[in-house]
Amino acid sequence: MTSSTPLPGSHALAQPSSLDLGGRTALVTGAASGIGRACALRLAAAGAEVRAVDRDAAGLAELAEEARRPGGPAGAVVPHVLDLTDLDAAERAAAGADVLVNNAGMQLVRPLEEFPPDAFHTMLTVMLEAPFRLIRGALPHMYAQGWGRIVNVSSVHGLRASAYKAAYVAAKHGLEGLSKTTALEGAAHGVTSNCVNPAYVRTPLVEKQIADQAQAHGIPEERVLSEILLKDSAVQRLIEPEEVVEAVAYLCSPQASFVTGTSLVLDGGWTAH
Repeated sequence: MTSSTPLPGSHALAQPSSLDLGGRTALVTGAASGIGRACALRLAAAGAEVRAVDRDAAGLAELAEEARRPGGPAGAVVPHVLDLTDLDAAERAAAGADVLVNNAGMQLVRPLEEFPPDAFHTMLTVMLEAPFRLIRGALPHMYAQGWGRIVNVSSVHGLRASAYKAAYVAAKHGLEGLSKTTALEGAAHGVTSNCVNPAYVRTPLVEKQIADQAQAHGIPEERVLSEILLKDSAVQRLIEPEEVVEAVAYLCSPQASFVTGTSLVLDGGWTAH
């Protein structure tokens, strides 16, 4: 066999190109702000029709309005107001999606002995059980066409734990396992499933936890960023939503067709310790 002879089962690699999702439908949860909003706009810019899912109707309306402005994305952004604790509705919403981005998240910083059980239950429902139901709803269509992309927005906390974040860490660790199982089952059907694992992102979710972090650690709010959020990061800054979105876009591209069941870590060197 010469070096130019393709191996059994091989195929020519796609040439590098910009992401083209023309004719595809993408569903993005938590789309009204932060990473989800940036994701919806990025996938729409690639030509996808984006189902923007969030319980924040006003935020979704602003997102859709931005997408309709002159010079906006080639694809459409369609608002879909939905509370992900309605699991049956979440599964129905995912039917027919070619790309699924499980991004919606919540945060509460409390010691375990003070962590409200109802908050723990809600966070696990939104951040783990809802992604399962969304994946379950999306897979039949993806399998039928032999192509699909599932990107789960996890976190460095899907790989590392931090004190006072029992529900968030548990949900993200669970999401990692769900993503890997989906990858193993989906591989024969042309469906990839991966996690994107950013450190602290400049989003409303991070901004809202400053006060909680200060109280939990017994320090002033102005010290939280340097002493808590960025303490383990070699790169001393927050990551921007647009940086996370480009990792999501890569995982949807032809060049990433062999990437599945893994975690793309964007943590500024946190896990290098």
